Amino acid sequence: MSCANIVNSMNDSNTNGSTTVEKVNASLKRRYARERRFRRMGLSAVMLGLAFVSLLFLSIIGNGYSAFQQTKVRLAISFDEQLLDPSGERNPKVLSSADYNGLIKNALRQAFPAVQSRQDKKELYRLISNGGSFRLREMVLDDPAIIGTTRDVWLSADDDIDMLVKGHIDRNLTEDDRRVKDSVIAWIDQLDQQGAVDLAFNAGFFTSGDSREPEQAGIGGAIMGSIYTLLVTLVLSFPIGVAAAIYLEEFAPQNRWTDLIEVNINNLAAVPSIVFGLLGLAVFINFFGLPRSAPLVGGLVLTLMTLPTIIIASRAALKSVPPSIREAALGIGASRMQMVFHHVMPLAMPGMLTGTIIGMAQALGESAPLLMIGMVAFIVDIPGGPLDPSTVLPVQIFLWADSPERAFVERTSAAIMVLLGFLIVMNLLAVILRKRFERRW
Repeated sequence: MSCANIVNSMNDSNTNGSTTVEKVNASLKRRYARERRFRRMGLSAVMLGLAFVSLLFLSIIGNGYSAFQQTKVRLAISFDEQLLDPSGERNPKVLSSADYNGLIKNALRQAFPAVQSRQDKKELYRLISNGGSFRLREMVLDDPAIIGTTRDVWLSADDDIDMLVKGHIDRNLTEDDRRVKDSVIAWIDQLDQQGAVDLAFNAGFFTSGDSREPEQAGIGGAIMGSIYTLLVTLVLSFPIGVAAAIYLEEFAPQNRWTDLIEVNINNLAAVPSIVFGLLGLAVFINFFGLPRSAPLVGGLVLTLMTLPTIIIASRAALKSVPPSIREAALGIGASRMQMVFHHVMPLAMPGMLTGTIIGMAQALGESAPLLMIGMVAFIVDIPGGPLDPSTVLPVQIFLWADSPERAFVERTSAAIMVLLGFLIVMNLLAVILRKRFERRW
């Protein structure tokens, strides 16, 4: 080959090599550009999700934080003996049925002697909640010695007055466009100037049951109903779920029947929760005749719903234990039962507890299956056991969300905050248990 041909061949080779490098570099630039776009899209999606979640939380907190305070009005109550106990016998039955509303009306008339017309008096009497009479009755029954004396008593204001003091009613609107009249605003301003209006911590929100009056409504009954329901769910679902997981993972033969059971368990985890409510209605109430609206039935329904979650999590925890643990236990003479319960199960227990807590948190937030078994009923009394009629927090939120009063909107958001607090605590507990007892193999 001549020198000219060799030089031309080398030039062609260099040209092809540079062309290939240029193609590779261009391809890399495009790939890097696509990766940057993907990162930006992913970051934008995360930021957008956080923005929506933050907006949701801000909306809930903005509407609900004021429910943890209640407007109180101070009145000089004269516990007139002629009105409460004319006979002077201090009979508890007589004291319980006395006219305590009359005491409040007398105190309001003394505080505003200029109010004379019948219509104005009706508006004046509405300053105080209907629950004020129960407060006075409790005071007299606890200490009958106050009969015949005059004492300053802080009583809960009506829900419209509460909304006015908290700023949820615009004073600048015309009288026809708001629920509170100008005369009522003037009376409240007069009491406020006298230091007789105050915002106090609303302990009744956590201790009282449901009520038609927003200022008297609380989540105490719903909290106790949720506790009883979750206790029934935990007592049933944890041992059954763990036992099923241990059997399927450690003892069950590998055949088509166990495969069918595993498939059904996985499918049950995706069944809509309302289906379990229909099952509970048909089986536990219509067939077995258990009482409606009872935490026992709610716990049974939620047990059916949480069992797949607990079984799947428990099986995953058992699978995470290395086979060497099993082989070592069997090698030193342990039986299969001893190997499972003395060696494998203690190491898998953190994962089982984590799955159980997550399942319980899911059960705490469910409302659809409980609506089907009658836990949507209006329950005033706080339940004393799993057989008493009750409701739960999600259902209580559902009931209040359907009420038109502005005060119920406030309490709905506050109840959501409490429910979210319970869910956050339960999930944090699951994370702490996993981090505390987790072992790396």
